[in-house]
Formats: sequence, structure tokens, C-alpha cells
Amino acid sequence: MKRTLLATVALAALAAPAMAADLPVKYRPPPPPPVYFSWTGCYIGGNVGGVWVQKEITGPLGGSLTGDANSGAIGLQAGCNYQFAGGWVIGIQGDYDWINAGWERDSVFFAATTSLRAKSVASLTGRVGYAWDRFLGYVKFGGAWERDELTLNFFNGFVATASDTRSGWTIGIGAEYAFTNWITAFVEYDYYDFGSRSHSFICDPVGCLLPIDVKETKSVFKVGINYLFNAGKGPIGGRY
Repeated sequence: MKRTLLATVALAALAAPAMAADLPVKYRPPPPPPVYFSWTGCYIGGNVGGVWVQKEITGPLGGSLTGDANSGAIGLQAGCNYQFAGGWVIGIQGDYDWINAGWERDSVFFAATTSLRAKSVASLTGRVGYAWDRFLGYVKFGGAWERDELTLNFFNGFVATASDTRSGWTIGIGAEYAFTNWITAFVEYDYYDFGSRSHSFICDPVGCLLPIDVKETKSVFKVGINYLFNAGKGPIGGRY
């Protein structure tokens, strides 16, 4: 009797693994990989902000006149980004802003009422930054251009005017956040330096050439929105 019981237990033990192997196994797929935002792509958008202009005007005899002006700014920007090695982002951007910053001041040295007005500012810059998913911090550097008007109303009735586009350089810093795969918002500060340039004024009513040097810098603070054409969807190399 004992031998029969032992044999039965042994056969059950041997059969159990085989029976277990025949039972269906419930498959649990691995969790999907995390999805990260990609800044790779091109964009276009608009901005508003403020501009602060600093000018120094030097006459042919060495006397100078300085003045500051400010105004609002409104403009457009467009560019492209490329994200690589995880969070690094490089890109190129062009922007153009309409401004209307000016001042007017009487000058005994120039014997005239001097007025200036900055009409626009533009730049073409390279950008480099680092992204933490949907947040991007960046710096930018490149070339800049501005449009200026300068008038001297001499006390004897003569008027001298100059209007031209001058070039310089700019450096800036900003931060941008992607609220959706297509819409981002940013804040940015840019410093512009246009150096010193000699203007040859045109006099009226009698023609003349009046050489005057003008030195100018600008500070611009802006906020804006960009529309992304194909960012937010591409793969990010390196880290992910």
C-alpha cells in the first residue's frame, strides 16, 4: 500500500511541470518608450516689445551731443533649428522690427535743433542652446542693420538731413517654451552695436556736405510666438 502511494505521488510530481507548460501564459507587452519633444524644424512668428536707443553725435570741430530715446517695437522672425546629442540645439534666425524711437534737442555747439529717429532694426544670427524637453534656453550672435533719420535745424534757417541704413553686430539671450507641437512662446533680450559712422548731410535751401559722426547702440526686449512647421515630431539623436 505504501509503495503504491509513493509511486502515485512521484508520478504526480513528474506530470505537474508538463501540465503547467500546457497552460496559456498571459503576455504583458513592455511599456512604450517615453516621447520627447524635438526642436528640429523651421518656424515663423511675430513679436512685440520695446527698444532703447543711445546716440552720440560728434561735429567736425570735435563737439558732441548725446541723447537717449525709446519706443515700442513690433516685428517678424523666421528660422530653423536642429537638435542633436540629446538636448543641444543649433539654428539660424532672421528678424525685422519696426520702431519709432527719437528725440529732439537744442545744441549751442551745433547752433541747431538736433532731432533723430530710429525707424527699424534687423538681424541675421546663429543660435545655440540646450533643451530640457519642451523648454529651450539659447544665446544668439550675428550681424545687424538699422534705418535712421537725423535732422539739424540750424538757428539761421538752414536744414541738414541724413537718412541711411547702417550695419553692426548683435548678441542676445532668450528662453522658449513649446506649448504644443506647433506653437511656442519666447522672451528675449538683444544688444546691438552699430559703432561710429560719418554722415554727409544734405543741406537745404543751399546745397552742402556736412560731415558728422554718429555713434549708436540699442537694447531690445521682446516677447513673441512662433509657429513650427515640422518640429515636435522628429527623432532626437544621442540621449533618447
